[in-house]
Amino acid sequence: MAHVTVFDGLSYGKGKAFAYDRISLPQMLDRTADQYADRTAVTFYQQRLTYGQLQEITRKVAAALYQSGVGKGDRVGIMLPNCPQYVAAFYGVLRRGAVVVQVNPLYAEREIEHVLEDSGAEVLFVFADLYAKLRRMAGYANLKKVIVASFAPASLALEQNATGWESFLDSAQPVPDESVDPEEDVAVLQYTGGTTGRSKGAMLTHRNLVANAQQGKELGSEQPLTEGDKILTVIPLFHVYGMTCAMNLGILTATNVILLPRFDVREVLETIKEHRPTYFPGVPTMYVALNSYPDADQYGIDAIRICNSGSAPLPVELMHSFEQKTGANMYEGYGLSEASPTTHSNPRNSSKKPGSIGLPLPGTEARIVDHTTGTRTLPIGEVGELVIRGPQVMKGYWNMPAETANALRDGWLYTGDMARMDEDGFFYIVDRKKDMIIASGYNVYPREIEEVLYMHPAVLEAVAAGVPDEYRGETVKAFIVLKPGQSATPEEIEGFCRQHLAAFKVPRLIEFRESLPKTAVGKILRRVLAEEAKKQG
Repeated sequence: MAHVTVFDGLSYGKGKAFAYDRISLPQMLDRTADQYADRTAVTFYQQRLTYGQLQEITRKVAAALYQSGVGKGDRVGIMLPNCPQYVAAFYGVLRRGAVVVQVNPLYAEREIEHVLEDSGAEVLFVFADLYAKLRRMAGYANLKKVIVASFAPASLALEQNATGWESFLDSAQPVPDESVDPEEDVAVLQYTGGTTGRSKGAMLTHRNLVANAQQGKELGSEQPLTEGDKILTVIPLFHVYGMTCAMNLGILTATNVILLPRFDVREVLETIKEHRPTYFPGVPTMYVALNSYPDADQYGIDAIRICNSGSAPLPVELMHSFEQKTGANMYEGYGLSEASPTTHSNPRNSSKKPGSIGLPLPGTEARIVDHTTGTRTLPIGEVGELVIRGPQVMKGYWNMPAETANALRDGWLYTGDMARMDEDGFFYIVDRKKDMIIASGYNVYPREIEEVLYMHPAVLEAVAAGVPDEYRGETVKAFIVLKPGQSATPEEIEGFCRQHLAAFKVPRLIEFRESLPKTAVGKILRRVLAEEAKKQG
């Protein structure tokens, strides 16, 4: 099995030398299953799958996909919550040499249709509760095969092109895995919002995802995951953070991945009490909820050695309060879909720095460059754009050469985030070059919301901005100018948005104005509005 070694560069932000295996994701699973067949791989309520059983189910999925005509390079959508079928579908698709298309189940119909149409996916795994929603879409007819999965066997009225999970697997005959080139072949299309309003599919190769899981393992070498460890996985697997830092890391390290389909604070605490997990990757809003829950410290949270926080900035006060209350250790990191996702993390020792995203992962280089040309490396302490190079950096954006050329330059990924580095090599995110809003760990792009607002017949002008929110980190606020003679209420605008946007993108605050601040050329000054909202508290 080939190994590839990545050495740090001489620019600042040096990750130590790092060797990763040149294997595919299914080969990573097989290596674990062949060595630890009887070890628990997945726990889901009363269900338990060993690594040997998981390996067998993924092979059945691959065989059934083969019978359905899925071949190498075909795109297959997965629109499932956290459940064993998600893990089986994910690795089964990859055994066929096909590409997993991550479809967020929380998306509105128009958003789902865009992902399916843009990716060209003709096969889709979907959760039973979402099947009726799927059937209402105009693009449903373009799907050649729909596999409907549920938490328990269910009787559903299915269209001709649809089948239940059990029926899909029943007649499958074993087939060999399709050969892939880990360095070049795309494993996952991870859709991320775009400043133009178009969602972009980040092409993540097998190499990207295997390397990032191995980087995560190397990061935790001082406190390694070993037999008996458990990863509590509430962050969704359809999100790149959950996919890599819970599922793939768990499979690499032969760890028991405990799945919960949604975040319910009482259920999470009861799960902690029952299973005593040792690793919990979460987002700040989860820690806010756990920290404020009465008697949370009575549920055995101190069993968790590592609470990893990502997807949104972690308030230092929250970190200190949570650690003091629970006895757990919290570590903040940084990543983005285009980097599989993790690029930085605080060390798993006493040298972590609250408020910092930490150091570059092993094999990863990071620089701070001037935000105008992106070519000049800035001195320590100066704020500029964070750029990254490493084996986890994506191949590019699906069918978007111009966007790819802008994001990837001379091997460096331009993150669009403004940051600085201190004299010890720790990095700090200070602002976002993009206007992205991070609400409850989800990326929200203002342009996407504005397009929906402009669809309302009473709206003349509209702009969306992120404003601080104690629980969600940020929440969406819409500033609206109505057409002359037209009227609308905040409730009406919110209801309209809910018809066209995922719930986490819907503006929670709506303000009507006579006019909006603009530049001399007529561009609305979003930043001015956001700053005004912050001052108003």
